[in-house]
Amino acid sequence: MAGAPLRILLVDDHELIRSGLSAVLDLEDDMDVVGTAGSVAEALARFAELRPDVVIADLQLQDGTGLDIVRTLRKGNDTVGLIVLTMHSGDDQIFAAMQAGASGFVGKDAPSSEVVKAARHAAVSPRAFVCAGLAGAMMRRASGESTSLTEREHDVLLLLADGLGAAAIGERLYLSESTAKSHIARIYQKLGAANRAQALVTAMRIGLLSSISPSEK
Repeated sequence: MAGAPLRILLVDDHELIRSGLSAVLDLEDDMDVVGTAGSVAEALARFAELRPDVVIADLQLQDGTGLDIVRTLRKGNDTVGLIVLTMHSGDDQIFAAMQAGASGFVGKDAPSSEVVKAARHAAVSPRAFVCAGLAGAMMRRASGESTSLTEREHDVLLLLADGLGAAAIGERLYLSESTAKSHIARIYQKLGAANRAQALVTAMRIGLLSSISPSEK
């Protein structure tokens, strides 16, 4: 007979995604979703309560990121499986997850079977990082081609952190407002962010920003 099912904690701030992924994992004979959480704080509290074998966490959460969960849990636990799940899987996010101590990184556009495989891997080899896009990301990094920000994009990011909007950024950098908006959109894409606040938080997490201006709330 097989051993006890893997006990899984799901973390996502969208109830629909939590419910859908929970239904997929519960179909597996060797998996049991024992709890869900919608934020970093709730995830850490639920982990302490439930002690699951595997945590699957969204990258972007309202009070932080899935990397916050990974770093916190990995500090005191080398045996828990930690999977980062994200809608936007750029090279920087992949390397950040690996460096944080994640067991795996899966895009939300991947087949559900990839999440199942990652969870099984994480339970058996929690410190061995797996990601379908890792090989390509490593090749791009080795060749100097990556999703890192260009010098101009970094200038725009710094001004975003100072609280400036597209028009003001354009004036400061002698760009048209539409060009400034294009740079901002590209920054969001590279950082896997849906808005300015998420972009700044992610930029700080992966070391592109050392701080955010007090004017940024």
